[in-house]
Amino acid sequence: MKRVVLAFGTRPEATKMAPVYLAMEKIHGIEPLVLLTGQHREQLLQALSLFDLPAHRNLDVMTERQTLPGLAARILPQAARALKEMRADYVLVHGDTLTTFAVAWAAFLEGLPVGHVEAGLRSGSLKEPFPEEANRRLTDVLTDLDLAPTPLARDNLLKEGKPRETILVTGQTGVDAILLAAEKGRLPEGLPPGPYVTVTLHRRENWPILKDLAEALRQVALAFPGLTFVYPVHLNPVVREAVFPVLQGVKNFVLLDPLAYGPMAALLKQSLLIVTDSGGLQEEGAALGVPVVVLRNVTERPEGLEAGILRLAGTRPKGVFRAVAELLENPEELARMRRAKNPYGDGRAGERVAKGVAWRLGLGPRPEEWQP
Repeated sequence: MKRVVLAFGTRPEATKMAPVYLAMEKIHGIEPLVLLTGQHREQLLQALSLFDLPAHRNLDVMTERQTLPGLAARILPQAARALKEMRADYVLVHGDTLTTFAVAWAAFLEGLPVGHVEAGLRSGSLKEPFPEEANRRLTDVLTDLDLAPTPLARDNLLKEGKPRETILVTGQTGVDAILLAAEKGRLPEGLPPGPYVTVTLHRRENWPILKDLAEALRQVALAFPGLTFVYPVHLNPVVREAVFPVLQGVKNFVLLDPLAYGPMAALLKQSLLIVTDSGGLQEEGAALGVPVVVLRNVTERPEGLEAGILRLAGTRPKGVFRAVAELLENPEELARMRRAKNPYGDGRAGERVAKGVAWRLGLGPRPEEWQP
């Protein structure tokens, strides 16, 4: 049996790796193992519970108001030791978190091959998103297998000199996860009636302007009193201290603690619009047919812009207000965006990732790639 360690530390990583783990369990000759860094804590464990995933090892590195250098310094040596003790034959990381790069680097230093799920996403700016753009670029230098979610991600890797033979286009595993979670999930209890606009804001590069962005959204909510704006607020104190004073008390703005993945998926599915600076929610909205306004200046997921399901609003408060309000005033445009084709996957990405790893381990043929 070949031991494949799936390493992750945040809820988005857990949800997007769950379809991979479940598919890998079905492959003869592979024993999948889960290594958690604990970069997130409560939200991470909630995601594991939804998909019935085990935690074979948990480094539990999270601390209050943790710094990026401190977090990296804790993950690297502990991950290296855990990979040796788990007798890993192959290591799989996901996406663009500090866990992604730190574990990939630890595996590399231990002489272990690394596969990167969601490889090849690029915004073109090391500052947006920060530090995720650097994390994913650095990770892709170390990999044995690049599991690109889309043809564009593959092309980004080819431009950087990665060999074509070790790149596999799989589709986005997050599509698999959100479709499954939306079937299982139920709206949180006590939520006022819709229609709903789901809001999330937490990106580190937006921290200096979070109050301004929250004020822009407060003005949108006041302009559309017939809509219910629902904001599950990130647990990071920096985020909560910025947005609560601005949005508390607005009658149609509901501030919640972070939702478990099932209720969050149900909320997204029933939303009229998603307003976010998240990366994963861009794909999840597209998979569920829900229009998304992205509060960033650039996105590493431009396929959604081309398909017409995403709208890039920038981060200037007036531009944010205008972008969101114009869509809410235009039901025909919202309906057109809902009809856009999902450019991110078909719900079978986890299977392709698992077969790709099996191929690299000599346990099967190279799988067929996803074609949009």
